[in-house]
Amino acid sequence: MSDTDSFIDEVTEEVRRDRLFMLLKRYGWIGGLAVVVIVGGASLREYNRAQTDAAAQALGDQMITALDSDDSADRATALDAITSATEGGDTILKLLQAGALADAGNTETAVQRLNAVGSNGDMPLIYRHIAAFKALGLQQDSLPAAERRIQFEALAQPGAPLALLAQEQLALIDIEEGNTEAAITRLRDIIASAAVTSDLKDRAAQVIVALGGTLEPTAAPEG
Repeated sequence: MSDTDSFIDEVTEEVRRDRLFMLLKRYGWIGGLAVVVIVGGASLREYNRAQTDAAAQALGDQMITALDSDDSADRATALDAITSATEGGDTILKLLQAGALADAGNTETAVQRLNAVGSNGDMPLIYRHIAAFKALGLQQDSLPAAERRIQFEALAQPGAPLALLAQEQLALIDIEEGNTEAAITRLRDIIASAAVTSDLKDRAAQVIVALGGTLEPTAAPEG
């Protein structure tokens, strides 16, 4: 075993026991160089982590301050003035900006911000689907039902993070198009899902009853 290999093996154990200087004396320049690399690398990681944490906290503080206004237009303006140095922070910022813009009546710009997030393949799927879902919700009165159906079907694929919420929207489109039976069937499937939340289950049940349906399929008469 080389001196370098032996040093690495021992330093892993001995540093824990505060015997670094003994190792330095034993291995001379090899120990000194390795310790500089180890300690320097650890210090750099700690520095970078501290810098990242500080930047994230500063961004969060700016967002909270911007959202503190009671006026939606003021919130939108304040959020629009904030910038983020990280892609993750920028994604959260765009989602908040879109919400404030929508509240202020600037739907077109809100949809643009949401679509920018939804089309960013570098972002986690959950953020992209949230953005796409919100963008479709804002376009309920401007996009044809057929176009909304296509996009909600993409969000409703099995395993997708917002699959059941997208199915709920598809049921509402079924109702919009006059296909009550399809809506009831879809809503029953939502209720039967193991992943359904209590709120969504209650909403689905209420819509079924409002449509004149039953929570369980009616058995076909025998004979």
